[in-house]
Amino acid sequence: MGATPGTLNAQDAIAPQVVRLLRDAIIRAELAPGSAISEADIARRFGVSRQPVREAFIKLREMGLLEIRPQRGTLIRRISARDVMNARFVREAVEVAVVREAAAERPAGLIDDLRGQIVAQKALAGAEDGPGFLLLDERFHRTLAESIGRGFAWTVLESIKAQMDRVRFLSVAGATPLRELVRQHDAVVDGIAAGDPDRAERAMRTHLREILSSLPRIAAAHPDYFDVEEPQPPRSAAA
Repeated sequence: MGATPGTLNAQDAIAPQVVRLLRDAIIRAELAPGSAISEADIARRFGVSRQPVREAFIKLREMGLLEIRPQRGTLIRRISARDVMNARFVREAVEVAVVREAAAERPAGLIDDLRGQIVAQKALAGAEDGPGFLLLDERFHRTLAESIGRGFAWTVLESIKAQMDRVRFLSVAGATPLRELVRQHDAVVDGIAAGDPDRAERAMRTHLREILSSLPRIAAAHPDYFDVEEPQPPRSAAA
């Protein structure tokens, strides 16, 4: 395994920090799919006892990021196309509801906030900074949920979309132009600003279905990253 990603803050609970750092490293493919990972190794590298690491491994298994294989130990799970599709389905259902409510309510200051975020997104898209762009993308969607008092909905999505995030990270490395994602965000904001829930919904569905077209290309480009025992991801879907 490569260098340990990130460092820990001794003032905060250890296990959640280990979860976050390892989750980020897996999503960014810094910890390669199919590679071995051990509690003892992680505990040694972070300079902590094995107990919080064990707790973190349990959580990461629940997220679908780790798996235990007989005689092989704990491995970084390969990307599951099935899990990606399931997470995308749930995410679309939740975020369509969020954006419709946002368009109906148009919370004070939301449009200016989102427009400002899009300016920052355009700058990173121009610099082709995929990892940085994804951080702003997360902020954009979280802001939408929190603006209508649905922050918990975003927290729930974060717990189930790890496999989807792995594909998103690979997509911004070349499969999906960042400027196209910015245009999709613009369309969502336009729908909200117009107070048109139907328009905002259409824009959000288009945005969240981008992965349906990029997933087959990503799987073909990175076959070792995907679970070969699963059926191939769908090649298209009606918008």
